[in-house]
Amino acid sequence: MFHFKNANSAFCYFYDQIQWYGTRIENTMALLNVGFYLDCPSENLITAPFRNWKQDYAQLEWAWYLSGNPSAKEISKHAPLWLKHMNAKDEVNSNYGYQWMRNGQIDYVVEELKRNPQSRRALLTIYDGKENSNYEKDTPCTLNIGFTVTDNKLNMTVMMRSNDLWYGFCNDQFCFSKLQKLIADRLSIETGWYYHFANNLHLYNNKLNKND
Repeated sequence: MFHFKNANSAFCYFYDQIQWYGTRIENTMALLNVGFYLDCPSENLITAPFRNWKQDYAQLEWAWYLSGNPSAKEISKHAPLWLKHMNAKDEVNSNYGYQWMRNGQIDYVVEELKRNPQSRRALLTIYDGKENSNYEKDTPCTLNIGFTVTDNKLNMTVMMRSNDLWYGFCNDQFCFSKLQKLIADRLSIETGWYYHFANNLHLYNNKLNKND
């Protein structure tokens, strides 16, 4: 089982692993069924120089999630890639805050873990196959996010159907680790580990060999 101290260590490791051992799938190199632990999820900055990751944009994405607003009109001014995913109302399915606020999912998780810290029901769902008719322009990459309490610490498991290491993992783990802290604070406990699993962890061809 892979354990990494922080997100940057995981990013650097899998950047090489994908290039060395990945399978070519369409316009990517990919590893299938990849899972690993982040032991210190609060260390969520990507510091590898060749990545040139922008924390200010990740903070904007987190603020957008907190708004619960599915409109991508404002965030697309900072990341134009959202433009191709917007529907006629300028909305996307991949504002994860919008998804986990639907039907009070966060409140449910908090109350369930207060009721029973050993509960196996404390999950947020994002991708939903029953809504696939609404996924023509934007299919969420995250399946679900589960929470467990052990040793009075909140652990988190993120399940991804598809995860681009360069953009997706770097920005997603930043926001997910903040979500873990948000829920832990509501439970008045500390955060524990973060387990990340991707059915398909990949790099697009134009992001290969950046660390040469």
